Amino acid sequence: MAKMEVKTSLLDNMIGVGDMVLLEPLDEDSFINNLKKRFDHSEVYTYIGSVVISINPYRSLPIYTPEKVEEYRNRNFYELSPHIFALSDEAYRSLRDQDKDQCILITGESGAGKTEASKLVMSYVAAVCGKGAEVNQVKEQLLQSNPVLEAFGNAKTVRNDNSSRFGKYMDIEFDFKGDPLGGVISNYLLEKSRVVKQPRGERNFHIFYQILSGASEDFLCKLKLERDFSRYNYLGLDSAKVNGVDDAANFRTVRNAMQIVGFMDHETQSVFEVVAAVLKLGNIEFKPESRVNGLDESKIKDKNELKEICELTGIDQSVLERAFSFRTVEAKQEKVSTTLNVAQAYYARDALAKNLYSRLFSWLVTRINESIKAQTKVRKKVMGVLDIYGFEIFEDNSFEQFIINYCNEKLQQIFIELTLKEEQEEYIREGIEWTHIEYFNNAIICDLIENNQTGILAMLDEECLRPGTVTDDTFLEKLNQVCATHQHFESRMSKCSRFLNDTSLPHSCFRIQHYAGKVMYQVEGFVDKNNDLLYRDLSQAMWKASHSLIKALFPEGNPAKINLKRPPTAGSQFKASVATLMKNLQTKNPNYIRCIKPNDKKAAHIFNDALVCHQVRYLGLLENVRVRRAGYAFRQAYEPCLERYKMLCKQTWPHWRGPARAGVEVLFNELEIPEEEFSFGRSKIFIRNPRTLFKLEDLRKQRLEDLATLIEKIYRGWKCRTRFLLMKKSQIVIASWYRRYAQQKKYQKIKSSAIIVQSYIRGWKARKLLRELKHQKRCNEAATIIAAYWHGTQARRELKRLKEEARRKHAVAVIWAYWLGLKVRREYRKFFRANAGRKIYEFTLQRLMQKYFLEMKNKMPSLSPIDKNWPARPYLFLDSTHKELKRIFHLWRCKKYRDQFTDQQKLIYEEKLEASELFKDKKALYPASVGQPFQGAYLEISKNPKYKKLKDAVDEKIIIAEVVNKINRANGKATSRIFLLTKNNVLLADQKSGNIKSEVPLGDVTKVSMSSQNDGFFAVHLKEGSGAAGKGDFLLSSDHLIEMATKLYRTTLSQTKQKLNIEISDEFLVQFRQDKVCVKFIQGSQKNGNIPTCKRKNNRLLEVAVP
Repeated sequence: MAKMEVKTSLLDNMIGVGDMVLLEPLDEDSFINNLKKRFDHSEVYTYIGSVVISINPYRSLPIYTPEKVEEYRNRNFYELSPHIFALSDEAYRSLRDQDKDQCILITGESGAGKTEASKLVMSYVAAVCGKGAEVNQVKEQLLQSNPVLEAFGNAKTVRNDNSSRFGKYMDIEFDFKGDPLGGVISNYLLEKSRVVKQPRGERNFHIFYQILSGASEDFLCKLKLERDFSRYNYLGLDSAKVNGVDDAANFRTVRNAMQIVGFMDHETQSVFEVVAAVLKLGNIEFKPESRVNGLDESKIKDKNELKEICELTGIDQSVLERAFSFRTVEAKQEKVSTTLNVAQAYYARDALAKNLYSRLFSWLVTRINESIKAQTKVRKKVMGVLDIYGFEIFEDNSFEQFIINYCNEKLQQIFIELTLKEEQEEYIREGIEWTHIEYFNNAIICDLIENNQTGILAMLDEECLRPGTVTDDTFLEKLNQVCATHQHFESRMSKCSRFLNDTSLPHSCFRIQHYAGKVMYQVEGFVDKNNDLLYRDLSQAMWKASHSLIKALFPEGNPAKINLKRPPTAGSQFKASVATLMKNLQTKNPNYIRCIKPNDKKAAHIFNDALVCHQVRYLGLLENVRVRRAGYAFRQAYEPCLERYKMLCKQTWPHWRGPARAGVEVLFNELEIPEEEFSFGRSKIFIRNPRTLFKLEDLRKQRLEDLATLIEKIYRGWKCRTRFLLMKKSQIVIASWYRRYAQQKKYQKIKSSAIIVQSYIRGWKARKLLRELKHQKRCNEAATIIAAYWHGTQARRELKRLKEEARRKHAVAVIWAYWLGLKVRREYRKFFRANAGRKIYEFTLQRLMQKYFLEMKNKMPSLSPIDKNWPARPYLFLDSTHKELKRIFHLWRCKKYRDQFTDQQKLIYEEKLEASELFKDKKALYPASVGQPFQGAYLEISKNPKYKKLKDAVDEKIIIAEVVNKINRANGKATSRIFLLTKNNVLLADQKSGNIKSEVPLGDVTKVSMSSQNDGFFAVHLKEGSGAAGKGDFLLSSDHLIEMATKLYRTTLSQTKQKLNIEISDEFLVQFRQDKVCVKFIQGSQKNGNIPTCKRKNNRLLEVAVP
């Protein structure tokens, strides 16, 4: 989608006129044409001063993006093109910076976009206010209250698929920083008659269709509902489905919104149960029956629906059935019970359904207010948003249209008053003389309706309270008597002769000339709708319900609080609500959004002139423009005015050095604008006639064209000069580069020629030298060859002589060797036969030994001390040698293995060896400890700040630090203690505080006792009479018993030179103060799994059960 053009002023690039105050000429046709022109160009917002006119485009426009929010943020109201964000920003900044409470009044007929406008205002405020977890939660709750109220208070009408059928006023509360704290919602006149009957082509309230479409089968079963719409008489079938509306998805949205707002699960369930009960009430049907005395009464046809309603609401079926069949009337001390005929029974059923739903809606509003209200009691700033039905003129107008139009008359009255007040305050603030403005004051119409003695509402209440037969006709007769002479009241039955022959006015109607036009009201139903009676029997039946929500909705049904006083009428209640609303609005700074519907087809790009004209009339927009233009049509601060028009005067262009007001004065004097056309305020210039402003705009447009021409001329000259200078510079660069290239080529040619000449000369000299060297070499080679031949002849002669001499010497040696051999053989022949056997044996034995050792070399096992492999013995006579070699080899590889150990590892293995000697085959726990390294310091006291106090108290090196369980002799229960072993002492300390409880020198430890089983219990016996033995021996339990006992044994041996006695027995004595207690270990199954437990059997026996 193409990016929207950013406009820097209301007057820039205007499509039509952005502010109707500037419209020339001002009449109804030009007003409508200007709206249509802007609508056709997707400009849906137009100003009337500070009032925003909003036309529903019936399509999505790219003008509500986060970028647009930032564009309008902290900008002047008239700085950008008209937009609802501009009004929202102006209201928010006035509230935040000027500490003024604000209200935004959104009016218009159904389908004009009032609800969407209120959402846009709230979303803009939520986007520009502060951030943070709490602030975001408040903003989310405020925004999520809309889906809940829309589901229960909106419905599809012929004019709008999401029409608000109630008036809503929300006060959003802010802190001093402008961050939202909470809100309060007020609702006005829910159209509860829609619950039981809808006009053709319309639907009931959304929530009924959403439950049936979106709830799960299980949930519907709990509510005793079926998914088929046709099953329920209160739901119109011709418009049950709406194009583009997903009721199932909306139901999930509503449930999620209720959760975010703060509804508990049981509250949500209760609400939907009440909705289901209302829906099922419409299925109750009655049949007539005649009693013996001739009176007619009614009975319920099918009691199954009644039974299900009673199960949902917790009401006794007989009580509710009687309430539908009888009516009890109380007068003083008497009670009279009368039967209800079929028509009265249906009236009672519908009245109950309407009241039940209406009170549920009011409860929802109250419950939402509890969740979104501000939690702090600090002073708050308030922004009110009023989304209320607009003026309504239908073919058939009844009581609802009458009070709606009365509300709009009051809003028009306060609108005119506040608009004039705002104009007057601005004139006074700017020091401009205020002149009286003529306008139509609709106070006379408001008085006709609300006067306490002669008003229509007062007459209606008086007629409703009058004894005797009261009908709509008697009410009309009373109006004809009291209001006949009023200039805004018309009735054919009045004494005024001018309406007697008015055929457009039926006899059963009266007509009121409102500010927006004449409206004819059907008097039928006025009395019943104003009474809005609910039989007391039904109220009491609802109060008896076990359903907590329904019981709370009908407090008047409590028999202990019966009030015979007639409840206030609907008209008087609405009148009081409107009065409270008007009083509230008068305390705030108003901001107005007037919503207009362009067509009845809910289609985009269609602008119905007649329909828009009708809305413009009853919204009083032309009257609003005339009031605004009665004084000065346009006003602007001096700085932006001078900045916009300074090019029209030579003295102010391009920069004005003095005050902005002085610059504007010079500018207007230079343009010769008549003095009566403008006035100077303290901070603004006021222009009386729009023609003057348009003249300034035309002059500015012409001047901008001249300036554009001048700028274009200067730019073209600059561009040509720049191009010439660039070409000149380029030519110089190209020439310098060419000259450089030419000189380089010339130099390369000269250099190449010189190299060729040099190479030829060097070649001639080299060949000459080569010839000389070759001649010298041939001379040297000839002398060398001659010498070599001579030397060879001499060498051959010498070699021949030496060979002859060597042959003679070898012959002598051979002869001598033979002679000596002969002599030896003759000498030793006699000894050889006697020693031959022994020498052969020794030789054979020697060869076998050599073979054995060579084979052993290749079959040697690994150097691991635990490797028990050894080669098999090859010969029996080597048995002792084989064993000795195995022993020597094992000792040798053990020594090699030990040589690899560090001192620390040697110490560990020594401790492990000591533990093996002490506990192997004696203690069942020992095998499990073999593979566990002895760590000693399990608590890391030096590193853990928790044990800093304990570390400071112990000066010696800590050999072992472990958490043990100290056994209490009284009950056998364990207490956690820190066990510390140093070079000289054994210490027990408190695990939590680190305080030392006991300190025992190693010399006072006489014995350590433990069982032979798989447990960690052990006793430390102390020397009798020693200082540490005052409380007796210690009975402890540890997960590292073998390590602790071994280290205690070794440390005691090192310090005292005496071996510590380690006693291993399943039964031993422990000294506790003056008594000796036997500790006995038994086998048994444990409830705690594999954990041994200690239990006190008697004063002399502690029994430890080991699994």
